[in-house]
Amino acid sequence: MRFIHLISSLFFASFSGVLRGQDTAATLTPDVATQAVAALGSGAVPNPSPDLVEYLVDLVLGLFGVKAAGNTWQHWAIACLITVLFYLLRKVVAKGVFGFFKHLTARTETTLDDELISVWHKPVSAFIAVLGTVVAVKVLKLTPEADGAFRYLSTIAYAVVALWFFISTVSCILDHLHETARAKGAAVAAFMPWIKKTVIALLLIFGVLIAAQSLGANVAAFLQAMGIGGLAFALAAQDTLANVFGSVVVAVDQPFRVGEFVQIGAHQGVVEDIGLRSTKLRTPGRSLIAIPNKTVAGEAINNFSRMPQRRVDQTIGLTYSAKSTQVEALLGEIRGLLQNDAEVHQDFIAVNFLNYGAFSLDVQIIYFTESPDLLKCFSTRERINLAIMRLVEANGLNFAYPTQTIELSGDIAQRLAGLKK
Repeated sequence: MRFIHLISSLFFASFSGVLRGQDTAATLTPDVATQAVAALGSGAVPNPSPDLVEYLVDLVLGLFGVKAAGNTWQHWAIACLITVLFYLLRKVVAKGVFGFFKHLTARTETTLDDELISVWHKPVSAFIAVLGTVVAVKVLKLTPEADGAFRYLSTIAYAVVALWFFISTVSCILDHLHETARAKGAAVAAFMPWIKKTVIALLLIFGVLIAAQSLGANVAAFLQAMGIGGLAFALAAQDTLANVFGSVVVAVDQPFRVGEFVQIGAHQGVVEDIGLRSTKLRTPGRSLIAIPNKTVAGEAINNFSRMPQRRVDQTIGLTYSAKSTQVEALLGEIRGLLQNDAEVHQDFIAVNFLNYGAFSLDVQIIYFTESPDLLKCFSTRERINLAIMRLVEANGLNFAYPTQTIELSGDIAQRLAGLKK
């Protein structure tokens, strides 16, 4: 950056000599060169005064015999004319150039070029507007204070436009990659928003540092101070850093994606967002829970969306009045019911009389539904449970429920027996 300012200073000095009819060697005196080299070593930027645009304007006005130390109406007229010309140039670029490129990109198979042309439109238009304003103002003769302030403002404006252009470009490319990954079902699609936020943040920080360096700030000293204070910052931001590292672990391990139904610790819900600090779940009660990523990285995660089938495990109880032949026939019919059902996974079916319960004969039924979808699982269970009820009724059996038998003896039993008679 300093080398560029040195070259520009020497160029302005040489060019001023040419415009004034002087010898270039005479213009670039040892004092001028010495001052420029000294400024380069000290970090100061030589002020090329007057400006190149001012020279050109003075040259044109001098050809028409207009000579003035300050701003004349001709200077203001030229400034207005330049503003109008850049405004027209902005319109031509917006409609003509970009329209031509849009026509070309419409013929390509990919949509990335169309998206880039769309996002470039506003930053390029803003750059033309800033450039036109800078050139128009340089026509005028400003005081040293106003000229210094204008240089700072123009540098900031150029930096903002450049950052806008680069961030828009990177954001467009990452969005396109996100859509492509989502269409292909790639696991990285769930983490593209996190990657996008990180890249844009780095670009923004880098751009601000470059702009500060161009304005004369001592960025190196600032970075050294940040290095010294890094330990204190790390201690003060332990939880934040732990959450960031937790998000990295989640991104590498990929235990879930956005849109999947998971259980993290004691919380269940659909993953809505995976950020740098937390992962957000939409619970079955429709509330939103933000779980810190350090907790996510340390908890057991149950991903229900990646179940190939859903397990159904239930027990029915039959009354003790049932006969063995009736129970045996019922077990065979239930097995046949499950084996002939298209919604039941056939790799594992278990129907067995297992226990003599406190008040029932316990029959355990275990099977898996073909679809992991919860609503489809509920529908299949309902249909099979109704079919089991009909089989129990057809075999002359009854479902048991908690009952107790109380036996009484002695005087109380004789009195109750007498009352009954």
